[in-house]
Parts: sequence; C-alpha cells; structure tokens
Amino acid sequence: MDLKAFTQLVLPTQGRLFRLAKLFLRNREEAEDTLQEVLLKLWTNRQQLESYQSIEAFAVQVTRNLCLDKLKSKAFQTTTGEVELYELGVESASPYQQTEFADSAALMRQLIDALPEPQKLILHLRDVEEYTFEEIEQVTGLTVNNIRVILTRARKEVRTGYLKVNNYEAGH
Repeated sequence: MDLKAFTQLVLPTQGRLFRLAKLFLRNREEAEDTLQEVLLKLWTNRQQLESYQSIEAFAVQVTRNLCLDKLKSKAFQTTTGEVELYELGVESASPYQQTEFADSAALMRQLIDALPEPQKLILHLRDVEEYTFEEIEQVTGLTVNNIRVILTRARKEVRTGYLKVNNYEAGH
C-alpha cells in the first residue's frame, strides 16, 4: 500500500478512531496519543492491510486493544475530565440549562462507563459512530443477532439507570 492509498483508506477514519479512544480513555491528550500510535502501527504494517476485508474494522480493533492496554497499565492515571459544553452544542443556553446538560451528560457517561466492555463498545459503535450491524460484526466478530441483543441490553441498562437517578432526585 502506498502513501496515496493509505491517505484515502485510513486517514478518513481518524475522527471515529479518536472518539473511540476518548470513549475508553476519557482524556483528550491520551486519546490523541493513542490515535497517533494507531496510525503509526497501521502505517508500519501497511503492506498487510490489503489482506483485511475492512481496514476500518481492523483500525477500530487496534484502537480498542491499545486503549484497553493503556487502561490496564499501571502508568495510566484515570482523570475525570469536565464535560465539554461545546461538544453538547449548548453554548447559547442559560447557565442553569448548561449545568443541567452537563449533569445529564456526566450521568450518561457514568452509566455508559459502568456497562460491561462489549456493551460499551457496541453502544458506542452503533449509536455514536453510526456503524452498521455488519460493520460492527467485522470489528467484534460477533453475529448480528448477538450484537442486537447486546445493544438492546446496553440501551435498556442506560435508560433504567438514567430514569432511576432522575426519578429518585425528583422525589426528594
């Protein structure tokens, strides 16, 4: 694979890979570093990339594995970043609304983080990155039926947790 093919096939996936890394690592700088490592690894192994059915699916797997390695390593210190309001598109909202959005976003993040790893990954790939079931099947190796079941359970778990917290707070 030459530079032109690499640029056309791999570089367009950078945004998705970055968001996936940020989902796992919860830190912009760590996600950027991981993305660079992924791109370097893909470039180094560019001759083997053509043997994969989906280069993007392989890139997602590499990103996921690197993130999990970083999370497992003792050197990685978990830092909880503040919710970035510009990501939520609420810069023009009142301070009260901004706080409410930030609280909801923090709660959603907490609920998603509490999901088992396969549920978290599939929920992110489907609902955030908008992958098709077939693309998720290539990334995870699971069948489409399994993906649908896992996704349904993940959504139900997040919805139940969100409603439980909000109903509890509304009752007091």
